[in-house]
Amino acid sequence: MSGFFGAISKQDCVYDVFYGTDYHSHLGTKRAGMVFYNKEEGFRRSIHSLENGYFRSKFEPDLEDFQGNSGLGIISDTDPQPILFNSHMGRFAISTVCRMVNMAELERYFLDKKSHFTENFQGNVNPTEVVANLVCEEDDFVAGIERVHEQVKGSCTLVILTSDRLIAARDRLGRTTAIIGKKDGAYAVASETCAFPNTGYEIEYYLGPGEIVEITADGYKVLKPAGEQMQVCSFLWVYYGYPPSYYEGINVDEVRYRCGASLAKKDTVEADFVCGIPDSGVGHAIGYGNEKGLAYKRAYSKYTPTWPRSFMPQNQDMRELVAKMKLIPNKAMIEGKKMVFLDDSIVRGTQLKDNTADLRNAGAKEVHMRIACPPLTFPCNFLNFSQSRSTMELATRKAIKQLEGEEKDLETYADPSSDKYRAMVEQIAKNLGIDSLIYQDLNDLVEAIGLPKEKLCTHCWDGTSYF
Repeated sequence: MSGFFGAISKQDCVYDVFYGTDYHSHLGTKRAGMVFYNKEEGFRRSIHSLENGYFRSKFEPDLEDFQGNSGLGIISDTDPQPILFNSHMGRFAISTVCRMVNMAELERYFLDKKSHFTENFQGNVNPTEVVANLVCEEDDFVAGIERVHEQVKGSCTLVILTSDRLIAARDRLGRTTAIIGKKDGAYAVASETCAFPNTGYEIEYYLGPGEIVEITADGYKVLKPAGEQMQVCSFLWVYYGYPPSYYEGINVDEVRYRCGASLAKKDTVEADFVCGIPDSGVGHAIGYGNEKGLAYKRAYSKYTPTWPRSFMPQNQDMRELVAKMKLIPNKAMIEGKKMVFLDDSIVRGTQLKDNTADLRNAGAKEVHMRIACPPLTFPCNFLNFSQSRSTMELATRKAIKQLEGEEKDLETYADPSSDKYRAMVEQIAKNLGIDSLIYQDLNDLVEAIGLPKEKLCTHCWDGTSYF
């Protein structure tokens, strides 16, 4: 995942972009960049690695070198961005939140045309440069972005900064988001609305799927209207989104409360308290506890200053170290207690297995896990979630192989009414060393989000979504 923040103002907007981009730090841990435009200097850009530091500490020294009434920042888990382009449409900067399943095919398409790439990322072509090249094959930005939507398999939301405007375009099926904010004399566009309140903006407009919008300091206008079909990622509410953010007008934490309440209504286990695995599990656990009338206690505290998200480091040993070190158990809350834990999902089970061992060592009497989404059974083709990992690392696939000896009947294993589903869940619980495990039913998750099922991407749970 990645997240961007662009602003255009009647005054200098450097600090708006700096702080607005920083509010997307929960979406990326690899690279970040900012670019500004002013008439005297043109485009000025800075890119830093975030693998050994944080956005604010890396970019704060650059602020004195920036000025401009328009700018763009991004925090990325993929390629270094923004990139600068000179084209027949003029100079521009571009950032993308994208996942290209057909990256190799598009790379070969351009190389066969004797085109070349200058931006590299870990020895590979920069996906954002591929997007920029697709844009530049057409006569104008709208036609170029339409070409991106036609050619990219996966997802692509983007923002372009020119000398006099921002152009924002949401993914063709709206899998990722773009929202316009407004304050006196300025407009912004962001991936996350949590970037707006403390920078002085209010939510003004949600871009629809495939919609293209031009933004200036005086306002915005639609260059291409939204399409009818939408497949917005359900995981935005379950995990990715920051609690105060809104997507499609629906608040993240309110969805998590409803997810937790839904699990509680179907749960008969007796426990002393409920706890959420920080951070995203907390909202789910509060909803569960409120519905059950069960006390919420912090059996785990998250040590945030130095440890990133556990699934982001690409080295498995480092992922396991991060998963273990970032959460500190509190024995005073745990010893001799029966507890229900809520978390957003189980991907590999690396973190949860360590959590359970810590709880047992601290004297937990019973550990019951409740997961806010259905079992992750199918690989994500649309976001960078689980992009670089083998499908067989998923906790569900490991359990299925243990039960079957091979992968088969995946649709049956994704059906919560089937015996195979129940056997898989029991095997996962056994593998993780927990006393019981309940996943959210997909229908209950859809109801908690509040959008029709056909407008949600649920591919990683049921394999049904499409390009």
